[in-house]
Amino acid sequence: MPTINRRFFLKSAAAASALATLGARAEGPSQGPFFDVHTHLGQMWGRRLQLTADNLLRWMDQHHIEQAVVLPLISPESWDYPISTGYVLKETAPHRDRLIPFCSIDPRTTLLQDREGILEVLGKYVAAGAKGFGEHKPGVAIDDPRNINLFKCCAELNLPVLFHLDNVRNTDAPGLPGLAQVLEAVPDGIFIGHAQGWWASISGDVTQEQLQGYPSGGVAAGGAIDALMERFPNLYGDLSAGSGNNALARDLDFAREFMIRRADRLLFGTDYLRPEQDVPQFDTLGKIDLPQEVREKIFTGNARRLLGLA
Repeated sequence: MPTINRRFFLKSAAAASALATLGARAEGPSQGPFFDVHTHLGQMWGRRLQLTADNLLRWMDQHHIEQAVVLPLISPESWDYPISTGYVLKETAPHRDRLIPFCSIDPRTTLLQDREGILEVLGKYVAAGAKGFGEHKPGVAIDDPRNINLFKCCAELNLPVLFHLDNVRNTDAPGLPGLAQVLEAVPDGIFIGHAQGWWASISGDVTQEQLQGYPSGGVAAGGAIDALMERFPNLYGDLSAGSGNNALARDLDFAREFMIRRADRLLFGTDYLRPEQDVPQFDTLGKIDLPQEVREKIFTGNARRLLGLA
């Protein structure tokens, strides 16, 4: 067998084994049904294994995930290689009952600085099936005027914006004053927060350095997430990735109160993007005793309502 084929065979076997292992973990009180607001597809690249639509669907079946949003990653800061909107639309097309595509535009794109140009491109994506915008992950400030211009266009087309926030992508400061500026400027938009800078801001004592990390210890009162959700009814939180899990697992008592208090604003997600990936959300959620009504909203209902699928 040629070397390259043998390597692909071994990686494929490893991927299948990883999927089976993760599927075996899909037990416990937190298990579904789920709507996953944050997944990706990806090609074989370096040491990364390919995640195809078929592999993603099998993993979803093993974890009682009925539907999932599939997000492109187009900005150079966002991933090892671009995952284009066209690729996401094409790969999800045979499975639109379960895989829900989003679209993305980098705000620095030279030819898309005017409203008409942005709306034209976004309109084509919507016509092809896109239900939202993101993962938005460019290396600019969250309140960069180009971002705000883009967000206004998304609002006009009723596209919820799922954004990544840390010290590199959509940057901000403790207290998230830049995000507050965005929410004031685009009151008709829907914004879904994600990543380290967003979830570290669940605590009122967050530092600038922690906006790039995973703070430990109890959550201090006065966090920016609660404060902004109180002010802006169009702000939501995506519980995916290590950052979302850390925000819950670091203080389970606070997490329960927070999830009940913000039951209408939180969305289950995993950020699943490679076959061998561990997803701690299932175990963490199994440790939090939530009312059934809250679970139904966070696990499925809120996302379906925001995307017009309810």
